[in-house]
Amino acid sequence: MKPALVILAAGMGSRYGGLKQIAGFGPSGETLVDYSLYNAINAGFKHFVFIIKKAIEKDFKETFGNKFPKDVKVDYVFQEVDKVPEGTSYNSKRDRPWGTGHALLMTEDVIDGPFGVINADDYYGPESFVSLYNFLAKSENTPDYCMVGYKIEDTLSKFGPVSRGVCKKGEKGQLVEIHERKHIERNDKGEIAFELDGKVSHISEGTPVSLNIWGLNTSIFPVLNKNFVEFLDKKGNDLKEEFYIPIEVNELVKNKLAQVEILEGSSEWFGVTYKEDDEIVRDRIKSLVSQGVYPENLWKN
Repeated sequence: MKPALVILAAGMGSRYGGLKQIAGFGPSGETLVDYSLYNAINAGFKHFVFIIKKAIEKDFKETFGNKFPKDVKVDYVFQEVDKVPEGTSYNSKRDRPWGTGHALLMTEDVIDGPFGVINADDYYGPESFVSLYNFLAKSENTPDYCMVGYKIEDTLSKFGPVSRGVCKKGEKGQLVEIHERKHIERNDKGEIAFELDGKVSHISEGTPVSLNIWGLNTSIFPVLNKNFVEFLDKKGNDLKEEFYIPIEVNELVKNKLAQVEILEGSSEWFGVTYKEDDEIVRDRIKSLVSQGVYPENLWKN
């Protein structure tokens, strides 16, 4: 069964100040999603599932709808705050999505085998998609997953703090634990640090982090469904708490219910968190084009 690729694109870009999913960065107006699609198709992916909000459906489909080869299948699913299991409740004042774990649940009806997951606002590099596809192509419907890990120092922004899934890697390359950390940045001493419960903690250079590029399969859905109901029961009245993929995977690993192999990420990663990141992203794509990694126009026939 051919693997699918899920693109997390429902975020509204509050720190960025706009829809970064459809912002043009390439020489012919290509978005970061375009480069991911191009790399993924070349790696072997033929089924794409976009998770978006209804509010951006028109703009999103106008940007991407006509770019796919005829042998590629495309699905769109919608993540909205009111898409919760029957019998659950939440604070009616909440207006933000429930996080990446909730987003994945929106794909359950269109995914029937192994699948990858990526962010819409990250550039992962061609090699990462090859590694991801190769892992998924031999995957069975068991809780044996993968993630592509990147070195923490290669994933920071010069313009403000970022959130990352900080990982501990075992001797055999497996994920031992992963914790979602927010407000990660270099301090005045050049150390990579974040604050947790009022205390400053440090992250060593070379530590692998998750950028939401996962290899999963349908065995994850029953777990997410059960845990999301429990999440709403405990935190449904909160306006900001989110149901994250890394947190759910960490629980599976901790309880020895899943094994996750950490694949080595591409040497070239960059992403867009802040508007100030735009110029850096454009320069790096320009460099990749000049090196011949990509053509001037990705989709020119």
